[in-house]
Amino acid sequence: MSGFGDGYVGTAQDAVKIRRLEKQREAERRKIEELKNKSADGQPGLLQFGSSTSEILETAFKKETVGLVTREQYVEKRVNIRTKIEEEEKEKLQKLQQEEEELQMQKRKKRRVKGDPRLSFCDDIENGSDEDDFENHETQKKNGPLKFGKDPTVETSFLPDREREAEEQAERERLKKQWLREQELIKNEPLSITYSYWDGTGHRRVIQVRKGDTIGEFLRAVQQQLAPEFREVRTTSVENLLYVKEDLIIPHQHSFYELIINKARGKSGPLFHFDVHEDVRTIADATKEKDESHAGKVVERHWYEKNKHIFPASRWEIYDPTKKWERYTIHGD
Repeated sequence: MSGFGDGYVGTAQDAVKIRRLEKQREAERRKIEELKNKSADGQPGLLQFGSSTSEILETAFKKETVGLVTREQYVEKRVNIRTKIEEEEKEKLQKLQQEEEELQMQKRKKRRVKGDPRLSFCDDIENGSDEDDFENHETQKKNGPLKFGKDPTVETSFLPDREREAEEQAERERLKKQWLREQELIKNEPLSITYSYWDGTGHRRVIQVRKGDTIGEFLRAVQQQLAPEFREVRTTSVENLLYVKEDLIIPHQHSFYELIINKARGKSGPLFHFDVHEDVRTIADATKEKDESHAGKVVERHWYEKNKHIFPASRWEIYDPTKKWERYTIHGD
C-alpha cells in the first residue's frame, strides 16, 4: 500500500481515513503556502498571513497615518481601513463557502455517474474518490448488503431455484400418485389363465384370477377347483403345488402383474401370455423368436421329485428374473 511502511497492520477503513486526512492536510498546506507567497511578494490587500484582525488594522493604519494628520483625517482613515478589512474578510468567507458548495456538487455528480447496482451486468464507473468509497461502505454496513436483481434476458434455468424445485417435486409426487392409482386398477383387472394339471398326463382347465394375484394365491384357487376331482390335490398343501410356465418353475412370491409388466420370457415362450396359441407363420425364421404360448402346468411337488429326471420335468428349472432366454426351443402341453 503506497504511503505506508511494510509494518502497517491497519484495516482498509483505517487506510481510507488516513488518506482522507492526508488530503485535507495537503490542501491546508497549499493554502498556507499561497498566503505566504502573497505576503512575501507584496501583493495588494490588507489581510496578511499569521495576523489577527486587530493587528492587521493597526499595521494598515500606521502606514496610512505617517506624518502629521488632523483629527478628522485620523478618524476617517481608521474607519475606512476597518471597513475595507471587513469587506475583504466577507469576500474571503463567501469564496470559501462557494468552494465548499462546488466540492459538494462534484461529489453529487460522481454519485449520479455510478451505475445502478441492481443490474447484474452493470459495472460501476471507477472515478469515485476514496472518501466516497468509505461513505458507501459505512452506508452499506448500516443498511445491510446490497440486493442485486436479475436480468430478465439471461438464461437462468440451469441455476438452483427453490420455487421451481418445489414445483417440480410437487409435480413428481402428483405423477407418482397417478401412476400408482393406474397400477392398482391394472392389478384388479381380471385375468383368465389356461393351465394343465400334470400328473403324467394333462388335464386342462381354465380359471380366472386378478392380475395382481401371486402364484401362491393362484395355486390356492387351483387347489379348490381341482380338489373335488383329484384326491392327491385335495390332501396336499398349496406349498406342495408347483406352477410351471414355459419350462420354468415360477416361485410362489411372484405375481402375474410382475410377469406382465416386465414382459418376462421363458425357455419356450413368453411368461406374460396365459392363453394358448401357436405361431402360425408359414415360413420359419430362425432369427426371430416364436410367438407361441403354452398352457402352464400345475404339478404336485412329490410327483416332480419322483420324475424330474424324465422328460418333460428334466427340462424344468427355477425362474430367474435376471436370466434371459433369446430363443424358444421345444414346447409341448
